[in-house]
Amino acid sequence: MSFTSTVLISGCSSGFGLETARLFLDRGWRVVATMRTPSDDLLPRSERLRVLPLDVTDIGSIHRCIDAAGPIDALVNNAGVGLLAPLEGVELVNAREVFETNTLGTIAMTQAVLRQFRERRAGVVVNVTSSVTLRPLPLLSVYTGSKAAVNAFTESLALELAPFDVRVRLVLPGRAPGTSFGDNARRLMEHSVPEAYMDFRERVFAATRDTVTQITHAQDVAEAVWRAVTDPSTPMHLPAGADAVDLALA
Repeated sequence: MSFTSTVLISGCSSGFGLETARLFLDRGWRVVATMRTPSDDLLPRSERLRVLPLDVTDIGSIHRCIDAAGPIDALVNNAGVGLLAPLEGVELVNAREVFETNTLGTIAMTQAVLRQFRERRAGVVVNVTSSVTLRPLPLLSVYTGSKAAVNAFTESLALELAPFDVRVRLVLPGRAPGTSFGDNARRLMEHSVPEAYMDFRERVFAATRDTVTQITHAQDVAEAVWRAVTDPSTPMHLPAGADAVDLALA
């Protein structure tokens, strides 16, 4: 791919998506940065940048975004929402929101670009999931399920698109304090912890604070996405962040 290639990235209002958009801009690509509520102040002004509205749970919004973006060379499915709570207390409406965004949103976005990739016999899809799919962790059953489903979807999709020279890859970030995941998870966790789980939840939180020494930075994820998009030799699963790498090796 040349430096005039175009990447479309979902979930660019903060965290991994915002940093990934910055990195691709810095390295000469045209970038279509998408977010639910577009802001022109988050990224440096550039003639190679377009900021478009996108709600990955709304098929109409997806089609309008893809039409406005025009031909692209790479799609990065980064938009996601977190949920940290014991399953017993999770409202089904919140579980649906997680799967609608993380799983079905990724599937719908990918489906929307496949025709142009197939017809050109070129293109890359990178799906950003999570290192929690590498090791079971408590209070994350719904979130992990939504991301593990994307992993399986991606692995199967890669086989059916390989004959058309379209590459599909996974980036698995580790724990990244300070991202929007925590805010989303806390929002969906409100009133979702039955009294019987309170002590367990506190023990889980304490253990995480006491034992986690390695974390993932947004730059780690952006670099992993860059590698997945630009390097055809990149493996299917690419952990991003020191803690994610440790999990993958274990």
